[in-house]
Amino acid sequence: MTTTGDDHTAALTGPWWWERRRGAALDAGLAAVSAAECGAEGVVFARDAGLPTAVGVGFGVLAGSALLLRRRWPVAVVLMSIAITPAEMGFLLTIVGLYTLAASELPRRITGVLAAMSMTGTLIVALVRASQDLAEGGAPPPIGSEFVPFFAVAAAIGVTAPPVLLGLYVGARRRLMESLRERADDLERELQLLAERAEERAEWARNEERTRIAREMHDVVAHRVSLMVVHAAALQAVARKDPEKAVKNAALVGDMGRQALTELREMLGVLRTGDGGRGAKPVEPVPLAAVGHAAAVAASRAVDEDGPCLAELEELVGQSRAAGMAVELSVEGEPRGYAADVEQTAYRVVQEALTNVHKHAAGAKTYVRLAHRAAEIAMQVENEPPPEAGSTADARLPSGGNGLVGMKERVTGLGGVFVSGPTDGGGFRVSAVLPAAVPSGG
Repeated sequence: MTTTGDDHTAALTGPWWWERRRGAALDAGLAAVSAAECGAEGVVFARDAGLPTAVGVGFGVLAGSALLLRRRWPVAVVLMSIAITPAEMGFLLTIVGLYTLAASELPRRITGVLAAMSMTGTLIVALVRASQDLAEGGAPPPIGSEFVPFFAVAAAIGVTAPPVLLGLYVGARRRLMESLRERADDLERELQLLAERAEERAEWARNEERTRIAREMHDVVAHRVSLMVVHAAALQAVARKDPEKAVKNAALVGDMGRQALTELREMLGVLRTGDGGRGAKPVEPVPLAAVGHAAAVAASRAVDEDGPCLAELEELVGQSRAAGMAVELSVEGEPRGYAADVEQTAYRVVQEALTNVHKHAAGAKTYVRLAHRAAEIAMQVENEPPPEAGSTADARLPSGGNGLVGMKERVTGLGGVFVSGPTDGGGFRVSAVLPAAVPSGG
């Protein structure tokens, strides 16, 4: 039996052309038995042919030993059996040779021709031998004429057909098993590739969700914390000069801190896998993609659940004004309802742009423009150059450098366009255009 791939390489442990040592031992045993049989039959052949007995025995042993080559050259073995058929030798050689030939990968046409030749040779020898035996026994002609053909045909078919049919069956089964093994190997390789791709997709999804959660936390917390720092700096500057204004700034800092904590709790709450209750049973682990999506939704606070929307833009601008920023808001077009993702993204872009003004251009005059168009909504936040150093309290706001990246990811994720950069006058401009309807699959 043949094998493929790694199994085939591992199976090649026998000498010469044998795949296994047990196959070599089997063929050696069959060759020994066949050589003994043909050697014994060679005695009769030498006597009938008038040859020395040693010649007949040597010829029989040599012919019978051909079975040793049956796996390497099955055609030669069958031809040898056909050649010694007239000498009435090689019964085992014929049977094993025909079986090996039928079970091999050789074309069926060759198998059929050699099997027919062997059957014809056996038929002729059996016919001649039966006729001689009947003639020597003195059987009446009617009996001989009926018995000889039947005996010859039965002998030819009995010697040829069973090994050929058995060899065809074993060869077909072997090829079927080989095909199934190859198919199993292919399926195993495909499953391995699919597992690797699934792992790559899972890793990509985890990275995407980490980025998304980080962006949501940045947008939710950074703006209010930035305003808190600005108000704290102003509070420090006016604490002794204007106590009433200091109290007002302290109240604003407290309100914004509470709002930031509330939003942070909403986000972190959905990242828990359990309900947190005492005595509660463990909860099944949740896929990271589902957790990330839930966190993003909860962190961004959907519109129908008091989430950020364009209607709150005036309040957002008012918070920056309260922190000392000179902000002008202008709206063009007729406001209308948009998809939740569109309104949240537009709100976050304006929010992050104002946060960046607090960080990098404190005290600069800022213009917020919102335009409602037929199939899109556009927004722009532009600030003038910051005033001279020392004109405002130094808030010393840290910057992680992720604000613009997060805004661009949000806008492009909805199929919009995002542009940011310095202006000719020394300020900075952030512009974004979003489609009025969220693209499918976006």
